[in-house]
Amino acid sequence: MPIQNSPYQAFATLLNSSGHPVSPAELHGLLLGRSCAGAGFEVDGWLVDAAELLEGEPQDNVRNALIGLQEMVKGELTGDDMTVVLLLPSDDAPLTERAAALGQWCQGFLSGFGLNCRDSSALSTEASEVLQDLAAIAQVQDALEESDDGESDYMEVMEYLRVAPLLLFTETSKAAPAAKPSLH
Repeated sequence: MPIQNSPYQAFATLLNSSGHPVSPAELHGLLLGRSCAGAGFEVDGWLVDAAELLEGEPQDNVRNALIGLQEMVKGELTGDDMTVVLLLPSDDAPLTERAAALGQWCQGFLSGFGLNCRDSSALSTEASEVLQDLAAIAQVQDALEESDDGESDYMEVMEYLRVAPLLLFTETSKAAPAAKPSLH
């Protein structure tokens, strides 16, 4: 039986009860994708992109959760830990549900990255391959079966997805023009 108070389940409940039948994984992927593409961490831009996926303006409780999610992602991408925590169903959820969420996360990431990437031709070969991998992962979500091998494959893909955003964020951060210091 899935843990009912997992962050993923809590976010799913919040979204559904607010009339937004969107996967928390896809929403988190969208946020990470846009952040890795150089969209920055300004709240208003994130809320505009999120509202489009949510197909409507979020209520205050959802809005606050989205802002909190962005703060978490900002901390992960700009912090020293070099760790990204994926918003996915808990490990005790059926593998098919977790694999579907992985695919939704990849779709969200690719959407967010695509909407906000200024110049995809400037990406390195390695970064382009990561984006191709994400597209492939988004398509094979039904291929994982309940078995030890399927579980192992899922864990391997999940670990890859925890590192991929860091590579893309680092690359696009280097390519972005440095902000001019403000004079006060």
